Amino acid sequence: MIRIFALTDAGATLGRRLQQHLQTAAQDVILAVRPPEFAAAVQTAFEHGERLILICATGIAVRTLAPVLVDKYRDPAVLVLDEQGEFVIPLLSGHEGGANEWGRQVSELLSAQLVMTTAKPYLQPVYTVGMGCERHCDTAHLQALLQQCLTQQGLSMADIVSINSIDIKADEVGLIELAQSQQKLFQTFSAEQLAGVNDQLQTPSQYVYNTVGVYGVAESAALWAAQQATQAKAELVLAKQKTTKATCAIARAYPPGSGSTGMLD
Repeated sequence: MIRIFALTDAGATLGRRLQQHLQTAAQDVILAVRPPEFAAAVQTAFEHGERLILICATGIAVRTLAPVLVDKYRDPAVLVLDEQGEFVIPLLSGHEGGANEWGRQVSELLSAQLVMTTAKPYLQPVYTVGMGCERHCDTAHLQALLQQCLTQQGLSMADIVSINSIDIKADEVGLIELAQSQQKLFQTFSAEQLAGVNDQLQTPSQYVYNTVGVYGVAESAALWAAQQATQAKAELVLAKQKTTKATCAIARAYPPGSGSTGMLD
């Protein structure tokens, strides 16, 4: 869910333009123009994990969101735009929440100037997807879940280098066909290998461990694949998302020498 807030007539015009461009079958975009309880409406949307575009002064955005901030791993992405659509500022969760990449996409859409305040060398990550699913899960279901996760993080399929799972899924037709259709490398790893990232899981499950010998298939596979691709420590950018049939997580790592600074978002 994306929610756009505008406080002026010019901002409302820009908001409608963005709403038209960003709305998709898989993503709702709601525009609110001068809501009577602006601060409460923004804070509620933020706490519900909705990505926000605030067309207002940066100071207004900061003062409005300050009471509900948690941390860069859980706060949703927030962009601030001027009412003329000349500047796009990734205000919150630039790295972990995907606001930097989302801001780049919006700035290109509007032919606007992207105002990046986080470290530019940080923007060279390797992204990997981890997925788990029930036996014979169809490709369309897996594709829909993956696209939802990418959209949530402001990523595209072009950003992903591989789709990964546990070795008992090496013959899972749905996963194989998904990777082939997207022209991505499909890799599987043993439970012993995936155990190497146990301490980095955000949603470990004893049930999953009892079933397949690892505390989380999607998160573990994503983390391990990113680590193997870069020979550097990986981090989750999207914890396990699940449907009734499948799970998906996204991790990233930075190759040595990429200039990652570890700066706060």
